[in-house]
Amino acid sequence: MSAQQEFKPTLGLLDATMVVAGSMIGSGIFIVSADITRNAGSAGWLIAVWLITGFMTLTAAVSYGELSGMFPKAGGQYVYLKEAYNPLLGFLYGWSFFMVIQTATIAAVGVAFAKFMAYLVPGVSEDLVAIDLGFLQVSPAQLVSIALIVLLTYINTRGVREGKLIQTTFTVTKLISLFGLIVFGLIFLKPDVWNSNWSNAWNLRPLDADGTYGTYTIMAALGAIAAAMVGSIFSSDAWNNVTFIAGEIKNPKRNIGLSLFLGTLIVTIIYVSANLMYTAVLPLQEIASAEKDRVAVAASQQIFGNAGTVIIALMIMIATFGCNNGLILAGARVYYTMARDGLFFKQAGQLNRFAVPQWSLWVQCVIACLWSMSGRYGQLLDMISFVVVLFYMLTIAGIFILRKKQPHTERPYKAFGYPVLPALYILMGLSFCGLLIVYKPQFTWPGLIITLLGIPVYFRAVAGRKKQQP
Repeated sequence: MSAQQEFKPTLGLLDATMVVAGSMIGSGIFIVSADITRNAGSAGWLIAVWLITGFMTLTAAVSYGELSGMFPKAGGQYVYLKEAYNPLLGFLYGWSFFMVIQTATIAAVGVAFAKFMAYLVPGVSEDLVAIDLGFLQVSPAQLVSIALIVLLTYINTRGVREGKLIQTTFTVTKLISLFGLIVFGLIFLKPDVWNSNWSNAWNLRPLDADGTYGTYTIMAALGAIAAAMVGSIFSSDAWNNVTFIAGEIKNPKRNIGLSLFLGTLIVTIIYVSANLMYTAVLPLQEIASAEKDRVAVAASQQIFGNAGTVIIALMIMIATFGCNNGLILAGARVYYTMARDGLFFKQAGQLNRFAVPQWSLWVQCVIACLWSMSGRYGQLLDMISFVVVLFYMLTIAGIFILRKKQPHTERPYKAFGYPVLPALYILMGLSFCGLLIVYKPQFTWPGLIITLLGIPVYFRAVAGRKKQQP
């Protein structure tokens, strides 16, 4: 480690936009529509769930534009919460981010890469056992995930230019591939399937994998929408990762806000279009009952025949490789900023000779690899959706607070639609979280417990910091 403590601004607007889009698009869009369809039971509500999520994401992104312009430095959301509220709330976000939000996502995306690699190399299947420790069985897919995480971490310790090249190349490739899949799907649209799916498009009801429909009460229907949105929100998350690398973006006061808008808009359009394509080639029952929820594989087989499986496997490998690079690149900058505040391991607050937080990258790598070994990342990501939206709401509410606390701070951007759109996001987020508490409590309490465990850790860190001061 060197004494160099300045990031080098080397990322332009295109690079920043690719970080936003690339970090958002992993394996979710290829899979979660099956669960959404089982909860919603109709084509109209399937698309509505993605539209609601897209609207929330875009609203949050343009709101974050104001905050990124006010605080154009590494750390992003951690910094915004600290400035708007207090260091404790900022730390609780950083703690949750380190323990689960970022690290478990990296693990889940890594294993998704391996799962679809198994279509091409059956020996890395998740159904095989590579290591049997008695209390823990490790599959080849988990080992591939660990190898991928270690490789991308190493590349990112060599400087931001290397990470930038991977991110931009792989994101452009997967955007073009997704666009091509959508176009081919709509070209090969099946009129009878489309008409059947859209004939009763707004009848919200549960759809079992065997093709039978149930009924909802009014409140249960709202709970079902919230449950369906867990998947779409997970698929649309990580858009804020670009704010964590503000110190390495050229003209950050302009480019972060613009990249947030452009990246989330591109992904929202692709996600909605992809789901329209699914309803054009697959009956709803087949979307709901797709093998292992792999809707994109089923759709691609309808479009391309037997080659469809290989095509989707390659697309998902490209998507998850680029997604994990963005997550690994951005996440370490949060721990760096926390360390500079004396709230994380001291070594995490140092940059190496390539001006990147090498120690932060490796400690993130270790935790992500442990999640890969555990096999519990998927459940944790469902459980953390509640906390993720809760922190988004608090951050956006911080815009109102900071306009009172810091009225004279320069704001190159102002939140679009303020105060209506930010307030609307908060109301929608409260509705989502409230419905999950009532109807899906298993998606709420684990994430809250993990977050609240950070409180004693914070006060211990503060006490340690005071002891070190002369």
